[in-house]
Amino acid sequence: MVVTGGGRNLGREYCLAFGRAGARVVVADIRDTDETVAGVRALGAPAIGVHTDVSDETSAAELVAAAVAEFGGVDVLVNNAALYGDLLRAPLAELPRDAFDQAMAVNVTGTFLCMKAAWPVLRRQGGGSIINISSGTFWTGMGSAHYIASKAAVIGLTRAAAREGGPLNIRCNAVTPGFTMSQASIDVMGANTQLADGIVAATPLGRRQQPADLVGTVLFLASDASAFITGQTLNVDGGWHMH
Repeated sequence: MVVTGGGRNLGREYCLAFGRAGARVVVADIRDTDETVAGVRALGAPAIGVHTDVSDETSAAELVAAAVAEFGGVDVLVNNAALYGDLLRAPLAELPRDAFDQAMAVNVTGTFLCMKAAWPVLRRQGGGSIINISSGTFWTGMGSAHYIASKAAVIGLTRAAAREGGPLNIRCNAVTPGFTMSQASIDVMGANTQLADGIVAATPLGRRQQPADLVGTVLFLASDASAFITGQTLNVDGGWHMH
């Protein structure tokens, strides 16, 4: 299992979940991966960390090469790495071009490059599962334009990959999390809890979404239990939006 952005926040939750399931985990991040790797190993599962800049094609290729060298292949790729908490937030008309380009470089190009790097390995193995983490902002249009646009593009990439990958038994699906109480979201929200409180009020399950709420969906899409599911976008937000 390769999880990009696995060093912290939601990515760490995915890595730990795979570790609890006994998977071999490759934790990829541009930040330090030691804590996540140690957490997975403490669960009795093998894990390595790989310093990765997903927006760089060579770095993405080196990530896949490291996974193959250590574990013999890549069965599952979770494209989770994204600019979110670190994004400049501004109205569309005031958004600098470089901020828009940076969001696209990591959130879209990074997803594409990791898929491209893993594709020959998945094809050679006879298939596998790619899980792209998009965002509930795709459904709502609420938030910063560059982030929303980048996460919409991830869904387009997912559908294209599912069409191409089907004959190769390469499945590709997307997940759209709601406003999840990761550390990044908590930092973005700050002392202003009005957004989170408003979402809770509109959510049938009536509570704030936690990182652990996404784990089951990602595990499902990684497993043979979803062997006949591809090209889909699974919305996980407690029913805030229904599709």
